[in-house]
Amino acid sequence: MVCLGNICRSPLAEGILQKKAAALGLNWQVDSAGTNGYHTGEAPHRLSQKVAAQHGIDISGQRARDFVAADFDRFDKIYAMAGDVISEIRHIARNRFDPSKVALIMNESYPGSNEDVPDPWYGTEPGYHEVYDMLDRASDAIIERYRKEN
Repeated sequence: MVCLGNICRSPLAEGILQKKAAALGLNWQVDSAGTNGYHTGEAPHRLSQKVAAQHGIDISGQRARDFVAADFDRFDKIYAMAGDVISEIRHIARNRFDPSKVALIMNESYPGSNEDVPDPWYGTEPGYHEVYDMLDRASDAIIERYRKEN
């Protein structure tokens, strides 16, 4: 799960998918990262933590990390929160970029829509709830898709 700063969207996506996968007994490794490095080492945004907690998910132990080219070796799938994030992933990974591993997360819920998950960073709490709902639906679609393959 990759966004810009790894403190709003991608920590929520990580927490949601990890909780859903664990509840189904799926041994998935879910992680998140950011492409800009502005918040490396920081905990998720307080409103991301609050919204996650309201849904029984504790993301307070997560710490922002930088997306690195080696993530293509570590993970089977890399979900970007927005199109500009895919561009940054491509730039960071350079010759290790594998387009078959990268997708916009909302294309799981709405195939071919190329919809971005809005960055709630500058907004108020309702924006974080909107992002949570979007990522919750996408996580359900991811589980439905890959659970069948396993």
